[in-house]
Amino acid sequence: MTDPVRETAAMIAAMAPVLDPATYAFVTLADPARAAAALPLALASFREDEGLSLILPLPTARGLGFADPIPMARITLTVQSALDGTGLTAAVATALAQAEIPCNMVAAFHHDHVFVPAAKAARALAVLQTRATRP
Repeated sequence: MTDPVRETAAMIAAMAPVLDPATYAFVTLADPARAAAALPLALASFREDEGLSLILPLPTARGLGFADPIPMARITLTVQSALDGTGLTAAVATALAQAEIPCNMVAAFHHDHVFVPAAKAARALAVLQTRATRP
């Protein structure tokens, strides 16, 4: 296993974004029984005061009765960024904002994941690939 990349420019240059072919949905559940049933199906979760937020595969979300979730694509930044590294999230969010692409960032232990509206996924991937090559 390699050491995490900590330096800002190195993280950005090595982000190597990869588009996941699956489509996801962000949902929230306040009912504990329903949340417990959905949690094992989730890609990710976060407990908030309002309920349990989940990132589910879109077909799963619809199957659980979420009729109108926003279809989201996931772009994984394959650089192993350090948890205490700075600037990667800002660079990604800024590049996407300048292209008028909304994003939701999820940082995990090894990689950062960018969720964008599925209809804008190809454009978002191109923006991030271009940003990685710019100093």
